[in-house]
Amino acid sequence: MIVTKPGVILSHNAVQPGWVRITHWINAVAVVLMVMSGWQIYDASPIFPAIQFPPSITLGGWLAGALLWHFAVMWLLVANFIVYLALNLATGRFRRKLLPVRPKELAADLADALRGRLKHDDLAHYNAVQKLAYLVVIAAIVLIVLSGLVVWKSVQFPLLRTLMGGYDSARVVHFVCMSVLVTFFVIHIVMVALVPRSLLLMLRGR
Repeated sequence: MIVTKPGVILSHNAVQPGWVRITHWINAVAVVLMVMSGWQIYDASPIFPAIQFPPSITLGGWLAGALLWHFAVMWLLVANFIVYLALNLATGRFRRKLLPVRPKELAADLADALRGRLKHDDLAHYNAVQKLAYLVVIAAIVLIVLSGLVVWKSVQFPLLRTLMGGYDSARVVHFVCMSVLVTFFVIHIVMVALVPRSLLLMLRGR
C-alpha cells in the first residue's frame, strides 16, 4: 500500500508502469506536432473558409515544410500508439482501467464534474468520465490515422476511401478527430492544473 495523506490509501495499481509513462509523453509530443503541422496544411486548403489558424500556432512555415513535419511525426505517432494499445491489451490494463463504462456512473460522475465535486483521492481509479474520455481519444486517434491515409493515399486505399464517404468526407473526419484531440488536450491540461498530483504520478510513476 502507498499512503499519500491521512485517510487516502492507494494500492500498488496506482503506480504507472514505465511503458505507460513513456508512451504517454511520446504521444503527447507527437499529437502536438501533428496538430500544429496539420493546421498549416489545412490553411493551404481550408475545409471551412471561415476557419483559419494563425501562423504563430502552426508548424512548418509553409505547405511543403508542414507536410514534411506531418509525415515524419505520423510514423512516430502510429508506432507509439500501436505499442501503447498492444501493451495495454497484453497486460489487461485496458480492461482494468477503462472498462466497463456504466451509464448511471457516467451520469453521476458527469454531474459531479460539472458541479466541481468530482473526487480524485485515488489516482489509481479512473472515474466514468475519465474512462469515456480515454476511450473517445483512442477511437479518435484510430479514425484520424485511417482518414489521414485516405487524404494522403486516396488512390491506394479505395475501400477505405469508400468507407469514409469519399475524399472530401475523409478530410472532414480528419478535421473533426483533430478537434476532439485538441479539446481533450485542453481539458487534460486544466485537470492537471487542478490535480497536480496526477502530473507527478505520470512523471515518477507513483
